[in-house]
Amino acid sequence: MLVFDGDCAFCTRTARWISARWTRSARAEAWQDLGVDGLERIGLIQDDVRSAAYWVDARGRVFRGHAAVAKALLAGTASDRVLGGLLLIPPVSWLARPAYRLVARYRYRLPGATDACRV
Repeated sequence: MLVFDGDCAFCTRTARWISARWTRSARAEAWQDLGVDGLERIGLIQDDVRSAAYWVDARGRVFRGHAAVAKALLAGTASDRVLGGLLLIPPVSWLARPAYRLVARYRYRLPGATDACRV
């Protein structure tokens, strides 16, 4: 499951784009739809999900930020799986981590974003 900020238009659009390409069983859920109880069931709290996207795999393992995006891509088409795999291995992962943080921090300035996107 991909957990994202449903109040952020940029995050919602990105989650929908990724999930539309999935070829494996998965789902994308806005953390607001999961609620506090739903977040607790998967081992997260609101402070976690306000600052980054999360991927929760079938074993209950939780991945944050660039790793969450990579795992979501691994559920997609062959080309998505290649990209997702690259995001998880050095040296690409070394660049992907700060790039994700930069995008998350300034997501409110990206096309389609709103003031709700501010972290």
